[in-house]
Amino acid sequence: MDRNVPAAGADGAVAAVRRFSRFYTRRIGVLDERLLGGPLSLPEARIVYELAQNGEATATRLGSELGMDAGYLSRLLRALQDRALLHRRPHATDGRQAVISLTEAGRAVFATIDAQAEAEVGAMLAPLSAPARERLVRALAEAETLLGGAASAEPFALRGPRPGDMGWVVHRQAALYAEEYGFDWRFEALVAEIVAKFVNGFDPTGERCWLAERGGAVAGSVFLVRQSEQEAKLRLLYVEPSARGLGIGERLVTECIACARSMGYRRLTLWTNDILHAARRIYQRAGFALIEEERHQSFGQDLMGQYWALEL
Repeated sequence: MDRNVPAAGADGAVAAVRRFSRFYTRRIGVLDERLLGGPLSLPEARIVYELAQNGEATATRLGSELGMDAGYLSRLLRALQDRALLHRRPHATDGRQAVISLTEAGRAVFATIDAQAEAEVGAMLAPLSAPARERLVRALAEAETLLGGAASAEPFALRGPRPGDMGWVVHRQAALYAEEYGFDWRFEALVAEIVAKFVNGFDPTGERCWLAERGGAVAGSVFLVRQSEQEAKLRLLYVEPSARGLGIGERLVTECIACARSMGYRRLTLWTNDILHAARRIYQRAGFALIEEERHQSFGQDLMGQYWALEL
């Protein structure tokens, strides 16, 4: 028997879990005093992450979600408030509670550590082949389910961009729009221009890109781009034909909306064309409203451009 593989009994299972915990905490630096070498401890980062994902919360809800003792949580919140990373306002209906949310500085700190975490995990996974990554994702999902977590209903995962992804997005959008709508190569130039501008001027405090991955391959993407302090724009949503019907488009749009809210934007807009029926249905279900239409000749086609907006 391989001396590195523990027995399947109770004692062997305990040893295996502890062994993996030691390995993974060393690998991602959880035992470091500051998470990812940044300004937050791990408990502080958990609070900031929760607020970034949900926009705002009460201390009671934070304690329940994070499983933290009320006194310990109170001290952490006070420390984060003293550093101007979060602020409180009175609850509208419960005078005993305060509503807690991130300040602009808090959102900036979150954006930095979130981007760094994406990069570090991406670097850790980079040496793995696509089949190996798929095996890892399945194994992690099974472990989560066996240990009491909710099984994911989504046959895909969202992640941040890695080297090579931007070129792939340009290539696939150009190829798909040519095949499905007859767009000529001028559309590829537009997509390349949008992507280049996003990369060259990337602002981690107000912008994001998500890629949907299925079976180790990119299955779709969406971009969140800053327009002003109050407004962001959803751009370049697409889903691979082989992955349609799985809810990827809805999930990408939902993630984009939630992130825009957490970053403090008040409005999310987008531009599309009326022939993109599936995308328009997604925008409508997400709460976007059509605010303007205009005819135009672009990419070798006569089109009806549409501007949509969502008040956040």
